[in-house]
Amino acid sequence: MKKSKHLFRIIGLIFLIAIIGITLWQSKSIDAEAIAQRIEDFGPLAWLVFMLLYAVGTVFFFPGSVLTLAGGALFGPVLGTFLNLTSATIGAALAFIVARYLASEWVEEKTGGRLKQLKEGVEKEGWRFVAFVRLVPLFPFNLLNYALGLTRIRFVHYLLATYVCMLPGALAYTYLGYAGREAVGGGEGLIQKAMLALALLAAVAFLPRIIRHFRKLDNQNDAVE
Repeated sequence: MKKSKHLFRIIGLIFLIAIIGITLWQSKSIDAEAIAQRIEDFGPLAWLVFMLLYAVGTVFFFPGSVLTLAGGALFGPVLGTFLNLTSATIGAALAFIVARYLASEWVEEKTGGRLKQLKEGVEKEGWRFVAFVRLVPLFPFNLLNYALGLTRIRFVHYLLATYVCMLPGALAYTYLGYAGREAVGGGEGLIQKAMLALALLAAVAFLPRIIRHFRKLDNQNDAVE
């Protein structure tokens, strides 16, 4: 029984690494517009196909920004944000589970010394550290999903912190994809939409500075106490 379980883990790990390699190679020639055009062919089921693609793509290291732009172009800023955020969270949850129960050795090898930093952060701050690394991109998104699976964070806390704290980035990139599609199609109010897209991107880019500032103040207060 133990040998069979170990063999299953090895086969699963080999399959995972192979899919990741293929995805990285293929993703070089795929853009958001190409994805949007293919998914539109599914008609009323396009949203479901998109969510499945996004969730599985997150597990297999497909560039999340490309999918998020495609989601904005396909479904607009409101529904697109919801679908992007929900799909990315599902994918992050799947990667977390894979790392915790299947590919722990591979994740440790890929993350190296950064895994120790994550473990220490989670042990010290719990879900707040997960929220911090979601808002401040210290680690690549796809790799972070796997790395956090090897920490002691509770799955529910990981899931909630991930969903809430990925919202700013999901909103900004979704709207950018929507504005880009509108520009290509010659929709109305292009200047206003473009300005809003740039403003959202600027806010997301500036957000890490604000988060770091407040964390620094909290650490100073803790040191005084």
